[in-house]
Amino acid sequence: MSESSKLVVQGLGKSFEGLRAVDDVSFELVQGEILGLIGPNGSGKTTAINLITGLLSKTDGTVIIDGVDISAYPAHKIARAGLARTYQTIRLFKELTVRENVEVGAVGMGISRRNAAVTADRLLEELGIADQSDKLAKSLTFGDARRLEIARALATDPKFLLLDEPAAGLNEAETDALLAYLRPLPAEKGIGILVVDHDMRLMMNLCDELIVLNYGKIISKGTPAQVSADPDVVEAYLGSEARGGDEL
Repeated sequence: MSESSKLVVQGLGKSFEGLRAVDDVSFELVQGEILGLIGPNGSGKTTAINLITGLLSKTDGTVIIDGVDISAYPAHKIARAGLARTYQTIRLFKELTVRENVEVGAVGMGISRRNAAVTADRLLEELGIADQSDKLAKSLTFGDARRLEIARALATDPKFLLLDEPAAGLNEAETDALLAYLRPLPAEKGIGILVVDHDMRLMMNLCDELIVLNYGKIISKGTPAQVSADPDVVEAYLGSEARGGDEL
């Protein structure tokens, strides 16, 4: 895998019946980095991930991997180009076993069933759920289901991993375990990670850089320390806090 692999998002935009949900969002993500996307509820974070991964059609903008414009690719072709993702609402094959869920991710990339089984066992061991390999996915706890979804995404051997609310529903101990697993992942696997989450403690400790969205627009970019000191960010979060949203 090339060290120079880069995901470039340029001028990303989405309008829903006149509402501008995402407006001129641009950034770059290189392998080895963790980039966080934060913002108040309804700021366009998940919509941005859905646009990048082809789940939603774009109104404007381009998505480029290693110089190749994948903007018009269907979702399955985007996955083959090197993008893997998890979802805010967990989407597992509940009637398949834990191992089979991960194998599906690998087989979908053209890997043989035998090699997919090896990949699945390795990833389940890494994520600490190997002892549940033969259980049905529907029997997992919420935290283990989150881990399984990450394992399935990694089974596609992505260049870039997009995580949508990976800590949602996790308790503090589970979130700490997630942080401990994700933080070294880019260096270990040579991938870039884009993560959306409302847990500011997680994001401040996990991300190399943060992008802050508000009403679909980028209002701040920088290190966690720079962003947390930005008056525009503080104002945006204080405003959302008054409506029962996030705190920075």
